Parts: sequence; C-alpha cells; structure tokens
Amino acid sequence: MKKQVFSILLLLLCAVAYGQRKHSKTSAFKSYKGLVMAGYQGWFNAPDDGAGRGWNHYLSHGRFEPGSTNVDIWPDVSEYKKTYKSPFKLADGSDALLYSSYDASSTDLHFKWMQQYGIDGVFVQRFIGDVQRGHGRLHNDAVLGNALKSAQKYHRAISLMYDLSGMGAGGDSLVIKDWKHLIDSMKLTNRGNKQTWLYHRGKPLVAVWGVGFNDHRKYGLAEAERIIDFLKNDPVYGGCAVLLGVPTYWRDFGSDTEKDPHLLDLLKKVDIIHPWFVGRFDETRYPAFQERIGDDIAWCKDYKVDYVPTVFPGFSWHNMNPRAPQNQIPRNRGHFYWKQIAGAIKAGADMLYVAMFDEVDEGTAILKASKNPPVGLSHFVTYEDDIPNDYYLYLTGCAGKMLRKQVPFTETVPAPINHTK
Repeated sequence: MKKQVFSILLLLLCAVAYGQRKHSKTSAFKSYKGLVMAGYQGWFNAPDDGAGRGWNHYLSHGRFEPGSTNVDIWPDVSEYKKTYKSPFKLADGSDALLYSSYDASSTDLHFKWMQQYGIDGVFVQRFIGDVQRGHGRLHNDAVLGNALKSAQKYHRAISLMYDLSGMGAGGDSLVIKDWKHLIDSMKLTNRGNKQTWLYHRGKPLVAVWGVGFNDHRKYGLAEAERIIDFLKNDPVYGGCAVLLGVPTYWRDFGSDTEKDPHLLDLLKKVDIIHPWFVGRFDETRYPAFQERIGDDIAWCKDYKVDYVPTVFPGFSWHNMNPRAPQNQIPRNRGHFYWKQIAGAIKAGADMLYVAMFDEVDEGTAILKASKNPPVGLSHFVTYEDDIPNDYYLYLTGCAGKMLRKQVPFTETVPAPINHTK
C-alpha cells in the first residue's frame, strides 16, 4: 500500500513538474526526420549597423581592407534592403557592399530564400563565450529574435545550436544561465502549438556542439554531461531533445577525438548524434568515407539514437589562413556537394545538416555569392561561369525533396536553373 501511495505521489510530482515546463506541447515541425537543416552563423556586422561591433567577422587580425579579411566568398548583396560600403572596390572602381546580420531585413531575406528554394530551416549558432554581456549578447539576441520572427513568417523550422568552442572549465553554468535567459525573455519554445521551433521525439530540440574533440579545449565531458542532463531533465527549463555535435571519428576514437570511453556513455543519453565532417575529405576521397556514415548509423540504431551527417558544398579559408590554398576543397559545379547528399541518403541517413547557410569565412556558404567580387590584394572564390549564384540554395532544396522521396533518388547532380531575375 505504501509503495502504491509513493508511486502515485511521484507521478503527481512529475505531472506538476512537467506542467511547469516553459515549452509548448508541440510544434508545426514535429521531427527532424525528413528535413534538411542548415547552420546559420548570423555573426556579420558593419560599423554603422547599431550593434557596436565594427566589421565583425569580415575583418582579419583587427583589420578590414584589401589584403586583410577573413572572407573567402563575397556575398551577393543585390537583394538586401540595407548594405554598407566596404573598403574594397569592384573591377569597375565602384564600392563593394556588404550586409549586416544584425539588420532584421537581412534575416528576413535569408528566410525568404529558404522558403523560395525549399530549405526546411536552420540552427541559429550561439557561441557561449560571446553572449554573456555587452555587444556580443545584444547582437546574438537580436539575430535570434529576428530569426524567430522570420521563421514563423516563412514557415521554416528553427532551433538553437550552442557552440561550446572557447568555453572555459565550468562553463556549463553559463550555458544553463543563457538558456534560462532565452526561454524567459524570448519564449523560444513557448509560442503555441503552431510555432515553428523544431521538435524531435515529442520535445523541443536543442543542439550542443563541440563535445569530445581532442584539440585541447578547456572544458570536457563533465561540463557537457551537466548541460545534457539539464536540458533533458530540469523540471522547468528542461524536457528537451538534445542533438550533440561531435568529432568525425567519435565512434572509434580516431584522430580528432579524445580517448575517453565515457564519450560513448554521453552519446547514448542524447537523441541525435551529429558528427562534423567539414575539411575531412574532398571529392576524390569521399567514396571511401561513405562507408563510415553507414557504420555510424548502424551504431546509432543499436543504441536507439538518431543520426544526422554533415554535408558541405566546398571549403576555402585562404584569406583567414594565407598558408592554406584558396579553394582548398573545390565545389566542382555542385558535384562535390551532391555526392555527399546522395551518399548520405544511400547510406541510410533520414535527415541532413548543411554546413553552412552563411559561412562565407570558410567558403562553405550556400547563400547567394557574388559573381563579381572585389579585385585587388584579396582574392575570392567564385562559382564557375555557367553556375548561377543561387545554385547551392537550389541544390539544398532538391536534397530535401530527394530525402523525403518526393522525387526519385539520383546520384547525378541536378542541372542548374537560373532563378536570378
């Protein structure tokens, strides 16, 4: 009898606790499965945009001028409502313009493109070392708030990805504090059952990236585990599904992974495993890599965890790291990108993560890129002459249709269609 009373009380306490959680019961997007989501940095600034960050993420070593920039792809800004004159010049001598992520109009345009090309949504990146106070928090909160509005307006899925890079020891308390701040101030996941926050397994999905890498980070698995336990179990702010971003060789403790077996225990706790592939292979080496994805998926099925591989259109960070070759991993008219998309689906992937929507720093962006970038001391990657500037938006939309079997599976990259008016 006492055991029955105790069980009833425990159930009541759980019910009360669940009722206190600050999340809507459901969402218009109930699962990551069948979706192609992209990472969204949203970290670019211009001196006059009101954020007080100067040329943030466009500059290199404190300078932004010909010969000094972090950007390898120059964005096409012809459709942006607000643009800013840069120190760079085009071939005809006119000023080269840029956009700011801080402007709501920039975010609105990006989500409009997502709807136009059939891209399901984005994970808004949030670097915990950048959002504790001051201009960094002001900017990131503004970008996230604008993204929430635009996601609802254009009916795109949205979630948050905490990037732990740069976090110190004990930084889990900062993540927890920030999550509470966002839930209370923005109602991230409590906007009604028709909200567009991405849910998974019946719970709002939150991503935590940067766990298990062996690159001498100041935090470790202990901090990651406390974050995971909070997001999943806290009676008020928890009850979430968790996606964990891990190294490429997480399963067999390979070259980029720390050798602590407790990593696999953490992975069995989460809902989705997301390994990072950018820079790990080029087009010629990808076929051998495809087998790894299949083995990853088999491990995940054994432990009832879902899996989302990374796909990326190309890679270049020469302007950021001059010793690296420019166009280090060529796009090759979309063949490299599509080979990964088709390979992941063929291996059994039922969701995809695109790196990235707007990462022009490292040349992985799928947004519209300039066919006429600045000239002079800095050089920029451009698409081939017969490839339109929106090709990678188009291919990403095609990937979603193929993933959901709305069109037949094909390993042949879809031919370009010039959508530019």
